[in-house]
Amino acid sequence: VQLQASGGGLVQAGGSLRLSCAASGGTFSSYGMGWFRQAPGKERVLVAAISRSGSSTYYADSVKGRFTISGDIAKNTVYLQMNSLKPEDTAVYYCAADVSAPNWGTRKLWTSYDYWGQGTLVTVSS
Repeated sequence: VQLQASGGGLVQAGGSLRLSCAASGGTFSSYGMGWFRQAPGKERVLVAAISRSGSSTYYADSVKGRFTISGDIAKNTVYLQMNSLKPEDTAVYYCAADVSAPNWGTRKLWTSYDYWGQGTLVTVSS
């Protein structure tokens, strides 16, 4: 499966962005899907994930209540809606697919994910 991430950009603190991850060569609902981010000099961390079934989601504490992960099967696309953005949200955001994810759960380690999009830069100014 190929993943194409888009939607990043420059936004002021308090603003919103919606990231998109378009899948091709496979159906995203066949995988656990995650959004990771990596800031300069820091490790790649999971910010949100959704299970194969769509019934389970995970959010990092730092984004809980501000970010929402969702999927559109018809468009074969996973989204990350980001509201109330903060300067500390600045990072390159990657979408990823976990082939071996459980049906009703998500996995948090980036090493569990098999396919990756190219990354999209989100910059939040103060």
